[in-house]
Amino acid sequence: MNEYRLLGKKGEGTFSEVLLGRHMSSNREVAIKYMKSKFQSIDAVNSFNEIRALRRLTEHPNIVKLLDVLYDSNTGSLALVLELMDMNVYEAIKGRKHYFPENRVGRWMSQLLFAVEYLHDKGIFHRDIKPENLLLYQNETLKLADLGSCKGMDSKQPFTEYISTRWYRAPECMLTDGYYSTGMDIWAIGCVFFEVLALVPLFPGKNEVDQVNKIHKVMGLPPDDLLTYFKKSCKSKSGKGNRPLREMDRKPHKNAGKSIDSWLHKCKISYEAIDTIKVLLTYDAEQRPSATEALRLPYFDLYREAYTGMTPSTCSTNAVRSPPYPSDSEGNETVETASSKGPTTHLEAGSARLPSDDYKARSHRSGFLEYAHLLIVLVTAGFFAVRKIPLPICITIEAAVVDQRGTNA
Repeated sequence: MNEYRLLGKKGEGTFSEVLLGRHMSSNREVAIKYMKSKFQSIDAVNSFNEIRALRRLTEHPNIVKLLDVLYDSNTGSLALVLELMDMNVYEAIKGRKHYFPENRVGRWMSQLLFAVEYLHDKGIFHRDIKPENLLLYQNETLKLADLGSCKGMDSKQPFTEYISTRWYRAPECMLTDGYYSTGMDIWAIGCVFFEVLALVPLFPGKNEVDQVNKIHKVMGLPPDDLLTYFKKSCKSKSGKGNRPLREMDRKPHKNAGKSIDSWLHKCKISYEAIDTIKVLLTYDAEQRPSATEALRLPYFDLYREAYTGMTPSTCSTNAVRSPPYPSDSEGNETVETASSKGPTTHLEAGSARLPSDDYKARSHRSGFLEYAHLLIVLVTAGFFAVRKIPLPICITIEAAVVDQRGTNA
């Protein structure tokens, strides 16, 4: 198949590896998400959770666009061709020495809420919102990605207990046996909002018990009636089978609720932003705002009108990439302590070819996906200077630079 040229490997997660590619006829760079699982039929491909979700959500400017689906029936290999963004939010904050301007973060969070509002209106919740799944383009646009964990709101509870990345997991996801809903997405947005402003994670738990304890240390213990509800939402009905509920520290914390204020004040963050984060982190999911209600909070007044910004779809299709984004020289305030995705928190110390409307997956006998996998193997093994490999198909491998940090795709 001559439609795409592979340029290298961008990253790797638990379920997929991401390659950088170029659409030959348009010269547009794309991201090719190569799935590690095998698919036995085209029907299996078309019922794949992430593909189904992306087909339903493709029109929103703040949700990453699915451009093509590549399937090899001989091997069962599947790859999703997605629009290419500059980087994810984690990459933007990693090792950064200056805080982002608050108005930029506010714009990003409003775009995230617009995306989640659209998602929820379509009857879907994401279940894995985290910095790695939020993609950035230049100075303007944030897009929600990686919809492989999403779930229909009309699905019958209880849901899968182990879902979402731990640091962004809402209390009800850990203290019940699968009784949660759209509120978990709002909680995760609150965690991300804090992290992008402060450049450190808010609740970096080492395990689920530690995660719950870190939440309680910052937010305080939940009221007894909510704990009673949690117990009733466990398989044992007494809560004894739920380890976080059984082993969590029940001692009240004197400074609960003050840590968010003190840390964000050091970052020169407005009171309105701090109050908004607290609202998003409302402990009781029933009291937590919906995405629509969150967008009506006073803090988001400036961003109320839907903002699309510059997207890859509206820009030139040449292969020139934008400069590294975003610049660490931005911002007037310097981070007081080096941030890292480590186990402790500082709070404790103080147009490619667009597919048709139905995106029917096609079977490619060209061997594209096998050689995509070959590229992955070669890159991982250390063959970083490969220019061309003689293959029985017209695919050129120009270069391969490994992003040493894998993403949880």
